[in-house]
Amino acid sequence: MATVSQWIGGSRPRTLPSAIAPVAIGAGLAARLESFIFVRALLALIVALALQIGVNYSNDYSDGIKGTDEVRVGPIRLVGQKLAQPHHVKYAAFLCYLVAMIAGLGLVLIISQWWLILVGIACVAAAWFYTGGQRPYGYIGLGEVFVFIFFGLVPVIGTVYVQTLTVSTTDVVAACAVGFLICTLLVVNNLRDIPTDTHAGKHTLAVRLGDRGTRILYVIFVVLAF
Repeated sequence: MATVSQWIGGSRPRTLPSAIAPVAIGAGLAARLESFIFVRALLALIVALALQIGVNYSNDYSDGIKGTDEVRVGPIRLVGQKLAQPHHVKYAAFLCYLVAMIAGLGLVLIISQWWLILVGIACVAAAWFYTGGQRPYGYIGLGEVFVFIFFGLVPVIGTVYVQTLTVSTTDVVAACAVGFLICTLLVVNNLRDIPTDTHAGKHTLAVRLGDRGTRILYVIFVVLAF
């Protein structure tokens, strides 16, 4: 059975700034319009953090049962290293998604924008099917596209919207900058994992581009962000 410290390691706490930053920037964009509302920003942050931890546990579970994590470097893999039962890791992911949905529903009730429930469902689906399901999009090189959308555009614009009920061009541009920067995190991870992903048949964009091409992609994302 995994220890508490191993569960914390499996949640990959070093990735959490990528959940905090979009919400912080969205809150700042709202504040510039003198529309910052602490409770709404806090609920948005809970949604972002819960989704980030949830997707980390989901990836651990899905990659682990597929055998992708049998030989890995980097953070703890609870399933791949046989530190925890696969179904326990899956339940941990589902618990995180439940927390995200409850916080998101709280936001919907506060602002009475019921269509946001569809956005929440899309976020959870994107988190799970990155490596989960029979045809995970992360295994065919689409990870960066969905990360840009759901960890860049959606949290920044969403945080602004739940406070101001408006979205401006400035908000979208700021969200794009965040999205590109968060994509660099995925690019770095996938660059590291090219040998093991290739062996496991996980055709990430890094595997498709190769080492040199992936390093060029990293630079492109950084330049685009700035």
